[in-house]
Parts: sequence; C-alpha cells; structure tokens
Amino acid sequence: MTSELQENILKIGLPKGSLQEATFRFFKKAGFNFSVSSRSYFPSTDDDEIQGLLIRAQEIAQYVEDGVFDIGLTGKDWILESGADVIEVADLKYARQTLRPIRWVLAVPESSPIRSPMDLQGKRIATELVNMTKKFLLKYDVDAEVEFSWGATEVKTPLLVDAIVEATETGSSLRANKLRIVETMLTSTTRLIANKASWTDPWKRAKIEQILSLLQGAINAEGQVGLKMNIPQKRIDDLITVLPAMKNPTISKLYNTDWVAAEIIVAENIVRELIPNLKAAGAQDIIEYPLNKVIP
Repeated sequence: MTSELQENILKIGLPKGSLQEATFRFFKKAGFNFSVSSRSYFPSTDDDEIQGLLIRAQEIAQYVEDGVFDIGLTGKDWILESGADVIEVADLKYARQTLRPIRWVLAVPESSPIRSPMDLQGKRIATELVNMTKKFLLKYDVDAEVEFSWGATEVKTPLLVDAIVEATETGSSLRANKLRIVETMLTSTTRLIANKASWTDPWKRAKIEQILSLLQGAINAEGQVGLKMNIPQKRIDDLITVLPAMKNPTISKLYNTDWVAAEIIVAENIVRELIPNLKAAGAQDIIEYPLNKVIP
C-alpha cells in the first residue's frame, strides 16, 4: 500500500518569481491551495497527490524533460530558449500581471540611431534570452555580440551595451527608462508542459488533465462576473437589446408569476455601464457575483 501511494504523486515545477503570484492565484481559483513561506522552495498543498517545488521559470522546462518534474508551468520563451523536449499540454494564456502575452522586444535608448535589427551589426546586446536573440539576428544576417544579463537589463544602455532584448508586458518599465522598442522578437504565454514518460502514464495523465481543466476554468473566469435579475416576461426583448453582443441569458420562470429570472456572464469592466441599462429595460433585484471557474 505504501509503495502504491508513493507512486501516485504528481511532481509539479512551479515558477518562482514574477509568475509565482499569478500561478498561485489561478491554482487557488481552480481549487488547489498552495502556501509557502518567504524562505521556502517547497510549497504545501491541500492535495496529497501533488508535490510542488518552486524554481526559476527559466529552468523548469529542462527539469521536466529530465523527469525531475512530471509537469511544470513556464513561459514559451523559456521552452524555446532551453530547447527542452517536452509535451506542451496547453497554452494557459496568462502572464505576470495580465492575460496579455509577454513580448520580448529589441529596445534601444530613445536617442539611439538604431532603427532596425540590421543596424545592430557589430553592436553589443544584453539579454537573458541569449539563444533566441542569436537566432533572431541570424534571420537578418547580423553579426553582433550577445551577452547574458543577470538582471537590471533596462539600465545597461547606452553605457554598457548598445541595445537590449527584454521581456515586457505593459511597456511601462521601458518607458520609465527612456527606451524605444525597435522590434518585437517573440511573444510568450505560460504553458503547461509535461514529461513525455509522465504523459503516457495513465494515472498521471488523468491527474494532469484534471488539473488542466480546472486551471483553464479559472483563467476563463478571470475578469468575468455573473449577473442575476428578475424581469417581467413581457420585457424580455427589451432586456436582450441592452445585453453585450453574443450574450444570451439563461431564462427561468418564477413560480406563479408573470416574471422570469435571467442570468448572464459578462466582463466585469462593463458592469457599471450595463446595470443602469438593465434597470431601464425593466430588470429588478439585480445581483452581481464573482466567478471562480468557467468550464465549457
């Protein structure tokens, strides 16, 4: 029995650093609670079949290929950079702060004469994404020196290097450091990846697919809320006209009345404009509620 229980453990590589907060938040909404102290790399979880380890996203893909982890969450950028041979189970389409993809951009000081990748001939570039930057330059037949940056890459131009290749989600850090984007080199989102042998194991694959379904449901619910309301049956058409495009409410008749209950899921950022329109269309008793998961 002990041996059987030991085998039914799914080892997960969790990204420490910028992706950690978003990853833990989506896992929590999915129903898996991870907690970790500030100095620990071993998060505890309320699922006895999961064993997690926090590690830099840059390293996760290689450890998944090697079988140290059964699955991991890391960016497409680091999968490509490492060249790891793994199964990409799903694109989870979230980044550090938003659901927008991370962009790796070639950037230079605002006053730089560099206007295109071809202008980098003989120049020096700093980046964490060394291998992908070298491949990018090869497309333009440009010979430039690409050096690994240990951090604070934005402040290295123009004193230390001529250009940088850096990840940005909103562009705010680049603007704050008076940098201009020359070209986007790569876009990246978070991927759920699996070790090839683990993916063929029936128990592990079923567990992975369970986690994936719930994670995707949590991500689908991001920025969405539910609205419930009561409305006279005769005013249903008025209600439909004020709903956002492609939104069809669920309608159920209230007991022994000429009223119905309507329920819809909408983007949270439009609710403040939508509710007054719903009231004008005849809706009453409007309730807004948060969503943890939306699973098709």
